[in-house]
Amino acid sequence: MFERLPSNWMLVIKSIGYWFWLIPVLGIPLSYYWSLNSQYANAWPWLVVLVVFGVIPLLDFIIGRDPANPDEAVQVPQMEQQGYYRLLSLITVPALLGMLGWAGWVFVNHEAWSWVGQLGWVLSVGTVTGAIGITVAHEFIHKDPQLEQNAGGLLLAAVCYGGFKIEHVRGHHVHVSTPEDASSSRYGQSLYAFLPHAYVHNFLNAWKLEAERLKRKSLPALHWRNELIGWYAISALFLLGFSLAFGWLGALFFIAQSVVAFTLLEIVNYVEHYGLHRRKLENGRYERTNPTHSWNSNFLLTNLFLFHLQRHSDHHAYAKRRYQVLRHFDDSPQLPNGYAGMIVLALFPPLWRAVMDPRVRAYYAGEEHQLTDSQLTHS
Repeated sequence: MFERLPSNWMLVIKSIGYWFWLIPVLGIPLSYYWSLNSQYANAWPWLVVLVVFGVIPLLDFIIGRDPANPDEAVQVPQMEQQGYYRLLSLITVPALLGMLGWAGWVFVNHEAWSWVGQLGWVLSVGTVTGAIGITVAHEFIHKDPQLEQNAGGLLLAAVCYGGFKIEHVRGHHVHVSTPEDASSSRYGQSLYAFLPHAYVHNFLNAWKLEAERLKRKSLPALHWRNELIGWYAISALFLLGFSLAFGWLGALFFIAQSVVAFTLLEIVNYVEHYGLHRRKLENGRYERTNPTHSWNSNFLLTNLFLFHLQRHSDHHAYAKRRYQVLRHFDDSPQLPNGYAGMIVLALFPPLWRAVMDPRVRAYYAGEEHQLTDSQLTHS
């Protein structure tokens, strides 16, 4: 639909379209108000989940891909200096935290829902804190300004996944698409085999990295300067706040939405790197990360919702590039739908393998030994 528009037009459209993040955030209070006095009261709390994972994948096919890359010589320097894009992402922090607190109050005090409605509410809120909150946090933790670093840490603490701030930048980006990376899924590995390993090693790797950093400063791992301790302490304060304000149900809500949010993150990790690996060189090191080591998805609509997260190939090649100037590469391996559709597909391993395994094999055509070696390495 937009693929033939001039690049300059697309950049203008996208500068406005990045505000789409407000749609799922506002979808939470709207679904509550529409459920009031409705004979389908327990259905409305599922609204955001159904739209994100049902409607958006269809719209991705209809609206199509985004062909626009900013000009490196002129547009990229200009766009990276425009405070508009930074402000747009920073506004998400108070909006998401305010929504989260209000949603906890609704969960505890709204008596019209049965457990079915409450489950839909938790899944919808966790989808927003995961899809929008963690996505924006991911953008922030790759940037140098302390304001953005702290904003990213706060959003991650709000879903009890502060270790991601450390492990993702200093672990995942170093070891991506190698056997050392717990966030890179293997060829033939199901989502349900991937998730438990990812949960555990996200925390363990973060702790190891912080312990090594502090050791270089001649400090013990159990020290107030351990960043991991600080962010999880903030998570504990969130939990305490929800408990004091809303009782044990408030605590349950906070933990449950956190689990939904960070599970969504790890499913995205599974999708982004499935079956791809960096080749090992003769010197024993892995080749340098480049845009061919991550799955790319250039569907316009989901990219607007997710601040260009789906241009993941460019992100891994140039991690500090801001979201508004991430580029699409035709030679990167391409997903057949946006992340929302691929997440749904990943929940059904036989369907996932039927769609994705041929794409992985096609990517390694002519060097199938690479794929075989990868399978053996990760068995």
